[in-house]
This record gives sequence, C-alpha cells and structure tokens, in this order.
Amino acid sequence: MAPQKAIVASGNAVLTVIWHLLADPEAHFCDLGPEHYDSRINKDRKVRNLARHLQALTGQTIVVRDGKVTVGPETA
Repeated sequence: MAPQKAIVASGNAVLTVIWHLLADPEAHFCDLGPEHYDSRINKDRKVRNLARHLQALTGQTIVVRDGKVTVGPETA
C-alpha cells in the first residue's frame, strides 16, 4: 500500500508544479539540484541522532566527540 501512496503523492506534486507553471506566464521552473537537501542538513545534529539511535538499538554507550566515535560497554 505504501508504494501506491508514494506514486500518488509524487504525481500530485508534479501536477501542482505544472498547474502553477501553466496558470502564471511569468512563472519559471528552477531546479534546485540533487545536492540541495544534502547541503541543508546539519551534520552535527545528524551524527548525534544516529548515535542516539544506535545506542538505543545496541544498548552500548555511544559517545561522539570532535568527530570521533567511542563505543563503551553495554549499559545496565
């Protein structure tokens, strides 16, 4: 069921863009590029979130300092 929802959502987004481009002659489509969202991600926050998820999954203590990851013993 989820792939069908994704297809419908993508089609809806494309139709919305097309409608806006056709409705307004002054409008122009500007592709942001494949790296647009990657450049907007806060890398430190992403590392902290991934370390927290890994700690929850493994039960081990995960510490990230200055880009270095330290894995400690399992927590009780």
